[in-house]
Amino acid sequence: MQAHTRSVWAAAFFEDGRRVVTCSSDRTLRIWDVERGAQVGWPFEGHSDKVYSVAVSPDNRRIASGGRDKTIIIWDVESKQKVFNPLVKHRGRVNSVCFSPDGKRLASGSSDRSVVVWNTETGAALSTFWGHDVVWSVAFSPDGLKLSSGSLRVIRVWRTDNAEIEVLHQINADEVNDVRGVVWSPDGQQLVSASNDKVKFWDSNGYQIGQPCAGPPSKIYSIAISSDGSFVATTSLDKTVRLWSTSSHQQIGEPLEHTAEVSCVTLSPNGQLLVSGDREGNVWLWSTKITLPAATELYSTSGSYFAHRSQTKLERNLFLEALSDAEKFIDLNHSSYLGYELKQTALHGAERYDDAFEAFKTMLSKLDNAPDTQMRKLHQKHISALEVMEATVRRAIHAHLENAPLRLIDTFAGRLCNRDGQIDAFMESTEYKKLLSPWVMYGPLKMEPIEEAVAKYFSWVMLSHRWDRKEPLLHDIQHKIIYNLDPVGTVVKLQKFCKVARDAGHRWAWSDTCCIDQNNNVELQESVNSMFVWYHHSVLTIIYLSDVPPFSRSGALANSIWNTRGWTVQEFLAPSIVLFYQADWTLYLDTGSTNHKESVAIMQELEDSTGINTRALVAFRPGMRGAREKLQWASSRVTTLQEDIAYSLFGIFGVHLPVIYGEKKQNALGRLLQEIIAHSGDITALDWVGQSSNFNSCLPADIVSYKAPPCSLPSLSEDKIQASVSQLRYTVAVESASKLYALLDNISAPRFANSRLQLPCIAFPVTELRRRHGHDQETCFAYYVKADGLRDLLITTEDKLTQFSPARPVQQTFLLIRPWNRYDLELPDFTNETQNADDWPEPGHPSDDPLGQSPKENDPADSCSHPQELSLLVRLGRRFGAPPRQPRDNHLADSQSHSQALRLLVRLGQSFGALLLAQQRGGEYKRIASDHNIVARVKDIASVDAMMGVRTLEIL
Repeated sequence: MQAHTRSVWAAAFFEDGRRVVTCSSDRTLRIWDVERGAQVGWPFEGHSDKVYSVAVSPDNRRIASGGRDKTIIIWDVESKQKVFNPLVKHRGRVNSVCFSPDGKRLASGSSDRSVVVWNTETGAALSTFWGHDVVWSVAFSPDGLKLSSGSLRVIRVWRTDNAEIEVLHQINADEVNDVRGVVWSPDGQQLVSASNDKVKFWDSNGYQIGQPCAGPPSKIYSIAISSDGSFVATTSLDKTVRLWSTSSHQQIGEPLEHTAEVSCVTLSPNGQLLVSGDREGNVWLWSTKITLPAATELYSTSGSYFAHRSQTKLERNLFLEALSDAEKFIDLNHSSYLGYELKQTALHGAERYDDAFEAFKTMLSKLDNAPDTQMRKLHQKHISALEVMEATVRRAIHAHLENAPLRLIDTFAGRLCNRDGQIDAFMESTEYKKLLSPWVMYGPLKMEPIEEAVAKYFSWVMLSHRWDRKEPLLHDIQHKIIYNLDPVGTVVKLQKFCKVARDAGHRWAWSDTCCIDQNNNVELQESVNSMFVWYHHSVLTIIYLSDVPPFSRSGALANSIWNTRGWTVQEFLAPSIVLFYQADWTLYLDTGSTNHKESVAIMQELEDSTGINTRALVAFRPGMRGAREKLQWASSRVTTLQEDIAYSLFGIFGVHLPVIYGEKKQNALGRLLQEIIAHSGDITALDWVGQSSNFNSCLPADIVSYKAPPCSLPSLSEDKIQASVSQLRYTVAVESASKLYALLDNISAPRFANSRLQLPCIAFPVTELRRRHGHDQETCFAYYVKADGLRDLLITTEDKLTQFSPARPVQQTFLLIRPWNRYDLELPDFTNETQNADDWPEPGHPSDDPLGQSPKENDPADSCSHPQELSLLVRLGRRFGAPPRQPRDNHLADSQSHSQALRLLVRLGQSFGALLLAQQRGGEYKRIASDHNIVARVKDIASVDAMMGVRTLEIL
């Protein structure tokens, strides 16, 4: 058909195979519907001279053209408008343009002897390659990593995957003539060139393959290759187009005759249509269906046809069709590795990973047995890639298993496995073989798919339950299949647990009954200290309520024995996903939820029964902050072994301590509380009533002592604090207040080691201790207490104390102390946490207020605006500095630091939770326990400033 008024110089098919674009000396580009033989829309007009080259982007949205006006234009197909202004860099006509496979780059070759690579998104020139004669053709390799260019006598292959310009190969393709056309085979393993009257084939290293095609009697002008690589088409000045077999290098069928010299040729994506253009402006459309059977016959005798077709179908993700062609190639070439390589890729794409791995191993054996040195080098390349992959996978596994239990039950096989067994199972699994994809092994190493596969395979389910008698232990199931054990007693629970985990798609499961060697002390230590982490990182925790019958209503969980056990606190706080199961292994309440932490009803039931707020239940953060609140959570829990009540809290507080079964509960609890105070400075653990511990008198003998709510005392509202501060500005010297503030600010934090507590405090000497008669119980005594600077108190204790008064003094010293709390300084709280904040969500509402000394808002019970309290604070100020005076500088009195100091004085005038201490012979002190909180408050007496002392006491 007559397409242009002048010569047609280039043509290119769209990916759909239904449209083709042509360019001409008439300075236009035109799109044609090949089925109707009609032009689509109007022509593209923008070049000022002849247009010699054209290309279509892989996404069919853009066209690039270059011509005699030395410019390149990138067009939008839909609007037929220029995407950018013409790209100008060449100093000669543009003979060839080519998009990269991803469409992000465009290469152009010019008569100015250069090749330029452009960014198609911005129109910027990325790099320029010199060293040519006139460049007639450019072509990207199928992977986009190489660029070939044809010029006088030579082909150059350039590396394009880095910023540096690098020539990989220079091929001497012709002794005299220009290389008019260069194309790549679809697999990127061969180059095909056209120069003068010859078509030549080159391997990836630049060596010629076989003999050239015996060309026509006149010069070849252009070349195109089919999408399956089975044949090429050439045009020549003898007015013909000829087809050539890439296998036999023989001409296929008769030449396609034209009425004028043929200047260009292009092939449709399916290879069934051929379009050519001539010097008279005609565009010719040909069907190759008649000519190609001969090509197929020649090509398939060596199997290369099937190899190329398999590769082409792999690129289109037609994996089953690619597999069929790969197997046909193997039938024709039993000893070749190539068929198995194609087969592996096709099987992997079809998700038949086990079969793909077998094909991979067969390919390696073919390469290993090949006599050719290059093949053996290729074998070593594959082996090296496999070794790198295996080492990378093992590193990912070990990193993942750092937070995993030491032993797990394989729920599919029913066997107990240690870590080596788990890893061996993975290396034989389909999941591992899936990672051996050619795209993963031979491309840039990406950790994300490896880590995802490892995390998914090695995810585990934890069991939380109440131990029954005769639970199956390690020796009962080791080297056995649990599903084959007699389904009696607690074995049924273990079997059901594993089946539930397996049915949910999880391979690994853990139960504390049989996955820990109770006789191995080292393993037991690690397990107790790691258990919280194991539960936290589990993919699911199954909580089995053996005493909750089927179809139970809300409330059954709260009344379950499971909800009274010590270990179960961390077992439902640590994990992110939990499911509660009833006695018959049906879901509790059957809410339809896949995570009962998302069930409002169940979380509310737990909050009501445990006292743990919902926020902490759902998103608990381990650490030492808010120790008093966490101790209260465990105060009503019980454990079979008395030491376990402390050990079960190690993970909740984020501590790692020795596990010493056989020690008394006072020692175990004491070691835990000592660790908390020593590392965090949090003294809320001193807020308890009951009996003192033998470990240290400031600690309770039993965790039950934390059952009562923390000491909570009334305090001033912010308005009253401000009012009190305003009055103090005129009665207390700011220098005195600042010195007191600095003294308390610089006092050392609590230290706790070897059962000795170094406690910073404000001490008030006891001046009188008198027993109240007539109201004592059998094991409890009441005492009136007077102390310098404090109002009179009444305390009750199990200890029988020596009575004294100013008239009847004793040598032993008694103190009422206010443990120093930095909260009163109103500084930011930097309590050290054992976990990074990014690793754990925020906790519930922990209290950092020891002994109820922090202020409570909007409580009018006390006010420092009273004259007596102000008088006391004035005297406190005098002790640390000059007498009170009016501030001479308003800006000094109003400064932030002075305001903080005055606010501290106001706080010191409020009620506080006190401890009663008795001095021992060595100068240390012991706490005298009380069955009620001791609430003290300063009073207005003239000598209070002389009797108030800031010090650090050693308490046994």
